[in-house]
Amino acid sequence: MHLRNAAVAALGAFTLLLALPNSASAATGEFHYKTSTGTTQLLLDPASEECVNLPETTAETPGSAPQNLTASTATVFTEFDCDGDDYIVMNPGKKLGDNVKVRSVVFN
Repeated sequence: MHLRNAAVAALGAFTLLLALPNSASAATGEFHYKTSTGTTQLLLDPASEECVNLPETTAETPGSAPQNLTASTATVFTEFDCDGDDYIVMNPGKKLGDNVKVRSVVFN
């Protein structure tokens, strides 16, 4: 009898676990930056804790003037793949100037 109750409880817990929504999170809001042509690009509700290589940036032409308008902290890197020693941590609402060059970002 106890074994059957334990099996039913385990099956119920497993079913509940499968029914829960995925725990993936996003940095709610917008992240802006300029391309080398001066066009403003936007990341809308970017994924948290995933490195994003900024579209329309290259090794020769990085993005600039990042603006973190998300509710999360953003760390911007001068290199692709959120790599390298040159990075800046941006609190929510932080805007940096045209002299700041960026190629990738990660949100916490």
